[in-house]
Parts: sequence; structure tokens; C-alpha cells
Amino acid sequence: MTSQPQGPEGTDAVPAAEAATGPGHGAAGHGPLPPLLLLLTVVTGTVDAVSILRLGRVFVANMTGNVVFTGFALVGAPGFALTASLAALAGFLAGALLGGGLTSRLGHDRALLLRAGVAAELVLVAVALALTAAPAGAATRDGMAALLAVAMGIQNAVARRLAVPDLTTTVLTLTITGIAADSALAGGTGSKAGRRLVAIATMLCGALIGAALVIHSQLYYPLVIALIAITLGAATTFVLGKSDPAWIRPPS
Repeated sequence: MTSQPQGPEGTDAVPAAEAATGPGHGAAGHGPLPPLLLLLTVVTGTVDAVSILRLGRVFVANMTGNVVFTGFALVGAPGFALTASLAALAGFLAGALLGGGLTSRLGHDRALLLRAGVAAELVLVAVALALTAAPAGAATRDGMAALLAVAMGIQNAVARRLAVPDLTTTVLTLTITGIAADSALAGGTGSKAGRRLVAIATMLCGALIGAALVIHSQLYYPLVIALIAITLGAATTFVLGKSDPAWIRPPS
């Protein structure tokens, strides 16, 4: 199975990095991008924990699940908020549109693209964090869901263009499929199982952290953790991208 970057819902693949063979395009040629994308994967798990547990059982990063939740809300299933689901869907679409604009303008420089994406994400998560101080209610809940979904839409679009195999940062369906389909038991090589397992474990850690803080502490703590992770990613990208290394060039 050839790993490919996924579309906004993790189901649409595009020609990707693994076909590239020139300098800077192999596994090592991604430079610091794999750990930086894993950091953003932690952010995904954390913010989805916030949205599912406190914002009306809604995903802000996984739109496949969110479409399903919208169906539940439409038939009146208890605990699901239709307005929150629609706000997240609209927000994610807007974020993917904004992220697509960034990739069109900055896609030639992966360091610059990632830095711009996480900077926008930082602002959106910060505003969502500020809303935790607002009076509780449907408007606050839906506003937070929309802001976080915009951030995740940008993140997904940027990660898709960065084209680091198996590191989409927001969805794991194809990653988990690849572990089984490419295994020796299925007649494959299983050569990428380690990287895929790391991606799964990273999102799991983010979800565990987010859920523990939401349940046992205050709502704003998981968003503070997300902000710290995003800030660290932005600062690291800025420092490591300044010298025009080979990894900033997109795979061809």
C-alpha cells in the first residue's frame, strides 16, 4: 500500500511524497516535519476531547464522525446538538478553504507553509480559549466548536500539502487500515507499522490528556495545552526553516 496524504475528511488521496526519489524527498528528507506533525496530532486528540465531551458531542477534527453525529442529531438522539454539528462542519469547510489558500501561495516552502498554518491555528484556538470565560450557553458552545473546527480545517489542509506519509494529523482510518493491510500476515512488508503506531499512540495521548482535564479539571486547561503545543510547533518551524534546508522543498 502506498501511503498518500488525505483530503479534508481523510478519504481523498492525492499523489504523494513517497513516489519522490530526489534529494530531500526520502524519509529523512522530511526533516523535522514528522515530529512537528505528531505534535499537531496531540492537539487534534486534545481539542476533539473538548468538543465531544463539552460541546454537544461534536467532532471538530474528524468530519466523517461529525457527519454521523449530525445524522444522530437530526433524528433527535439525546445528547447530540445539531447546531454544534453544523457549526463544526461549516467551520471545518471554511478552515480547509483558508488552508487551501495558504497552500496555493506558500506551498513551495514547507517550513513557511507550516509556520503560517500553525500561526492561524494559534489565533483561533486562543479565541476559543477566551470563550471559555463567556457565559455558558448554546451560542458559546457553537462558537467554540466553529473556531476549533476552522483551526482543524487549516491544519488538515496544510498537513495534506506537506505530504508526510501517514501523518495527516486529524484522521487515522487509513493509517489503521495500512497496519493490517500491509502486514506480513496479509502478504505485505509491514515496514511502516512503527510510524503508523506512533501516529495512533500520539492521538490517543492527546485524547487521554484532553479527556482527563475536561472531566477532572477545568474546560480551559486542554485548550491551554493545545496552545502550548501549537506555539512550540510554530517556534520550532521558524528556527529550523530559516536556513533554507532541503526539507522545505515540497516532494515532486
